[in-house]
Parts: sequence; structure tokens; C-alpha cells
Amino acid sequence: MGRIPGDQPEAIDLATLVRGALAEDIAEGDITSLATIPASRKAKARLIAKANGVVYGLEIARDVFLVVDPTVRFEAKVREGANVSAGDEIMTLSGPARSILSAERTALNFLQRLSGIATLTAQYVEAIAGTDTKILDTRKTTPGWRMIEKAAVRAGGGQNHRIGLWDMVLIKENHIRAAGSISKAVRACRQWLADNNRENVKIEVETTNMAEIEEALRIGCDRIMLDNMSLPETRDAVERIRRESPAPEIEASGNMTLDRVRAVAETGVNFISVGAITHSAPVLDVSLLFSS
Repeated sequence: MGRIPGDQPEAIDLATLVRGALAEDIAEGDITSLATIPASRKAKARLIAKANGVVYGLEIARDVFLVVDPTVRFEAKVREGANVSAGDEIMTLSGPARSILSAERTALNFLQRLSGIATLTAQYVEAIAGTDTKILDTRKTTPGWRMIEKAAVRAGGGQNHRIGLWDMVLIKENHIRAAGSISKAVRACRQWLADNNRENVKIEVETTNMAEIEEALRIGCDRIMLDNMSLPETRDAVERIRRESPAPEIEASGNMTLDRVRAVAETGVNFISVGAITHSAPVLDVSLLFSS
């Protein structure tokens, strides 16, 4: 099985993911291909981009074909993370026709979905080009697909926020309500991290107004999230936080559309988190065509 660049091996079992996807599609067999195509029939095929975008997921697509039939041969025509135009050839395949057709949909599901995420991420990154702000993803990912979707974000030029609930403290509205205040929540997190030898873990606090920002600054934290703030509110918040020494990192979040994201970046925030790049990315249209 292929590896996800930069992945954590313990966080994803790619073989299980691929085999599970194939099992739900093929089950007892591809009866159409079995009925219409002789077992001896060989074929050559091409994967063609039907839209402009960023390609990611070639290795996973390859693995799908190889799990169905190890005799299928392939050649990638572009690298992972490459920009392609409509009509570009992405990959060529050769082998038993039945095997190629049986693997086609599952392979394309992975490739189109992940390329769509990489493409939308690249559009957000391009929208803020020239600023010092970085585009972050979120945990709003497809269950079971988180590591490969976050890899697709990196392929599009974005950065990963926390991988899960275990690698960074993010104190949100409901944590604050349950703890009683931002200060109480931060103190409790610091104590827990110290008790569990996790002092190197960063603490981020979500804020929605200036009063909450002031409290977060008084208690201290590594990063302050500005959640669903207007542009004037974001500018005021950045100005206030930058006066602090040492000043925490600043992340803007909430309603980050392509039309709005540059204006937010120009306020001077360090990061903009965008849930849409994983939960709402349209697929990149790719077709598999048999060669004549």
C-alpha cells in the first residue's frame, strides 16, 4: 500500500480503507463486467482531467487497482500536487479489462474527492497570496478519511490545524461554559497538561468579543481564535492582541469564503481556518477512458 506523505502511520490504515471501499462496491462481484467482458480481454485506459485543478490521490487510486488485480500496470503522468488543465492525461493503465472496470469507480472516488480538496485549498491559498497568513483546515472531515483529506490540504498549499482532539488544546464556547470561564478553563488545562507530562502542547482559546479577548490575554495562551467576527472587529482584535508582550498567535475562523478571505488576511492574522476546504469541496472531474 502507498503511504500518505507526512502522515502518522498509526493514525490511518490505508489498506483497510481501500479494501472497505472496494467491498461495499464490488461485494460478490462486478456482474456487468463478468457478463459482458471475456476474462482474457486486455485493455489500455487513460485517466483524463475534465477540469482545471490540483491532483492528489494518485497513489491511493493506484492501490485500488492493485488490490483488485496485482497484474494491472500503471504510469502516473503527473506528480501528486500538480496543477492540471482540462484534457490533461493524469495516468495510464493496462491489464485485464474486467479488473480495470471493477476498480474504476472506487479509484475515481478517492482521486476526485482528494483532488477537489487540494484544488479548493489552492484557491484559498492563492486568494491570500502576498500576505503572511496561512490557510488551516479543521476537523470537519469525512469519518475515516481525515488523514488523507488533511494530506490533500497540504498538497493544495494549506496547513493542518490539530489532527484530532489529542494533539492541541482548543478551548471552545462549550468548554468555557462548562468550566465557568476562560480563565478557569485555561488553568484546568495547564494543570492537566502538567500532570500528564504534556507541557509542550499548545493552548488555544476561542473568543467572540473583546471582553473574552481581554480575559484570554490576562490568563495567557498560545493562540487566540477570533470566531465569526466582522472585519472591523477582527482589525480591532488584532491591534489589541499585538500590543501584548509576548503576543499570542491569532487565528480567524467562521464564514471564510473565497470572496472574503483576503480582506481577513489583510487584518494581520497569522492563520485563517476554513472548514469548507474539507467539508464542502467539489470533486475534481476525472474520467477513465479505454483507448481504442
